[in-house]
Amino acid sequence: MTAWAFGEPSGQGWPQVLDLVLAFVLSAAIGLEREIRQKSAGLRTHTLVGFGSALIVLVSKYGFTDVLGTHVTLDPSRVAAQIVSGIGFIGGGLIFVRRDAVRGLTTAAVVWVAAAVGMAAGAGLWLLAIVVTAGHYLVVFGLTPLAAKLPRSRSAPARLRLVYLDGRGTLRDVLTACASHGFTIVDTAINQQDAGPDPRAIALRLTVEGRRDIGDLKSALAALDGVIAVSSDDGIVR
Repeated sequence: MTAWAFGEPSGQGWPQVLDLVLAFVLSAAIGLEREIRQKSAGLRTHTLVGFGSALIVLVSKYGFTDVLGTHVTLDPSRVAAQIVSGIGFIGGGLIFVRRDAVRGLTTAAVVWVAAAVGMAAGAGLWLLAIVVTAGHYLVVFGLTPLAAKLPRSRSAPARLRLVYLDGRGTLRDVLTACASHGFTIVDTAINQQDAGPDPRAIALRLTVEGRRDIGDLKSALAALDGVIAVSSDDGIVR
């Protein structure tokens, strides 16, 4: 392997391998958090995005040194710059709209961050890559509780987690209670992981809209026959 070509390093030495390893580790650390939360893009997706971004940056830096000469000049940022636009296709595939509720925005943003971390690692900016990875964890674990405590408009959608016993007509009563308290249900989802050990229990997540106090609705739902638990689903991790 030739160490130098036209006065430039070949890009196939241990420093570049270490850059790739760092990109792999940091992007995997970001993906691990998404995998634990069971998001649509998890450990493998984020690792491959960051790892591949680092390689593209290295190719952009060193992949064309063999053609450099007196009459040939290249912009080493042109290939790497395409990562920024190209990663948008992956992010766009993670975002979907269901009944006017947008999902997947945070996961798409995290994929974008993983690509940026990989680019920084590939460029040899290891300190910045590590700091941004740490910042990712600060955002998802530190800002989520803070966002839940911020005052919100009564007209903003609210999410509730409801656990009830199946076979008692409870769901019909839940829908009636929401309507009678001035709330419209805009989205529903079943998540049996929250149901508990009782095989008859159903865990339902509701997204409701209304201008009245959500606390009154929660109290009304908790009083229904067959309802085991009602709580606010304020984990703003989409």
